Amino acid sequence: MDVAVIGIDLGKNACSVAGMDAGGVVVFRKRVNRADLVDLVRKHPGSVVAMEACCGAHHLGRLFAEAGHEVRLMSPEYVRPYVKAQKNDDRDAEAIAEATTRPTMRFVPVKSQAQSDLQSLHRGRERLVGDRTALINHLRALLLERGLVVAKGRSKLKKDLAEVLAGPSPELSPRIRTAVEQLVDDWARLDARIKAFDEEFVAIARADATMRLSTIPGIGPINATALVAAVGNAEAFARGRDLAAWLGLVPRQMTTGGKPRLLGISKRGNRYLRKNLVHGARAVLPGLAVRDTPLGRWLRDLLARQHKNVVVVALANKLARICRAVLTGDRGFAEELMARKV
Repeated sequence: MDVAVIGIDLGKNACSVAGMDAGGVVVFRKRVNRADLVDLVRKHPGSVVAMEACCGAHHLGRLFAEAGHEVRLMSPEYVRPYVKAQKNDDRDAEAIAEATTRPTMRFVPVKSQAQSDLQSLHRGRERLVGDRTALINHLRALLLERGLVVAKGRSKLKKDLAEVLAGPSPELSPRIRTAVEQLVDDWARLDARIKAFDEEFVAIARADATMRLSTIPGIGPINATALVAAVGNAEAFARGRDLAAWLGLVPRQMTTGGKPRLLGISKRGNRYLRKNLVHGARAVLPGLAVRDTPLGRWLRDLLARQHKNVVVVALANKLARICRAVLTGDRGFAEELMARKV
């Protein structure tokens, strides 16, 4: 049996497999357990293995690549148009095999084990940050229900909580006081766990080529390691498309009256990276805008014409482009761009 392309629709326990020959004709359809999937694919050496980029796909992709197969991962949204009527797992596997043969199809690189590990650390930290935010909102609601209004910001809430719990507070009953004290202890534990993640990212950045990315203002160890986990090494940065466009930081365009008009950003791509780059740009914007550098003059001119939030996104776009240039080049960020204040 001459099998050129194998399309796999991954499931938690069972996977649907469709094999196509060089002419695009389906020559077999099978449904196998995930544990038997690798052995099935190895029976067809030299074939192209296609999967959707979902949970477990990168691990299987590494196994198939070690066995000598060409692995192609695709975004599920690009596979959907090739699914025929009466959608089921077998038709999904056939659609994956057919989509991977399209000459204009975009593929997702298979992540290495180190990239997957680093990305897992970031997801763990993001989950803890979300838990901390939910806990803080819970604390604010408890206090507001009892007439205690706290200003915005974690530091102000922590300061006001310390003052409320230090002495007698007629607004808080003994039961609610105990609940607030327990939530404050949980908050401290979450802060300690998040700090441990941050320290690990610093250690990883110092031991890796991502240290060059850390020299860019607004990047730091967290953004540097997140970029490497998502994109890969310098070679992957060089082969990849425009990083700012991939992250959805490029404004959409519309032509009205024969003139191009810039709209909001597309918000496609990696939301986690885009959010971190925007937060980093927001943090360094005041310091960069007061410096007598090309970057500072560009920011001041933009601030005079646009809203601050628009400038933040524009700076995040520029930081993404600088990251690609630094990682694919042989030197760090030019220090002279951070030189003198106005």
